[in-house]
Amino acid sequence: MVKIALQFKANLENVTELQADGEDFRWYLKFRCTNCGEESDKWIYLSQDETVPMKGSRGKANLVTKCKMCSRDCSIDILPETITKYTIEDSNTFKSIVAFDCRGVSIIDFSPRNGFKCHGVDSNTMFEDVNLEEREWVDYDDRQNQPVGIYEVEHKFINIK
Repeated sequence: MVKIALQFKANLENVTELQADGEDFRWYLKFRCTNCGEESDKWIYLSQDETVPMKGSRGKANLVTKCKMCSRDCSIDILPETITKYTIEDSNTFKSIVAFDCRGVSIIDFSPRNGFKCHGVDSNTMFEDVNLEEREWVDYDDRQNQPVGIYEVEHKFINIK
């Protein structure tokens, strides 16, 4: 079993506490089989609120799949205790926002989409269903009369213990 953390980096303008909103948040990922090296060509999502029984085991995982090339069983679990907020203090630096327990696969890509939420820095205005699919997001905070935004979204993966 390998634990892989998703590290996130963005430039936050007048917003803070960017995070995945709820247990039904969908993490869209692509994978590589650790047995044969086959890479997924389609985005596959997993969320905390969905679990699937693992074949030949009493356990469950957030995603159970089979490599289409070598037929090896693979699973991924979201580690809920690792989900964290990306704050204004983290702006323009990489920070781990979630980690996954991977068995038989490694994660090779992440697609940030909708379902994030954040707050206005001074007004505490809640912005829900923030969509980062275009790697940026802009809005306006009426309470503070100022633009808000998330720009230059990047990510990378690191193995953790």
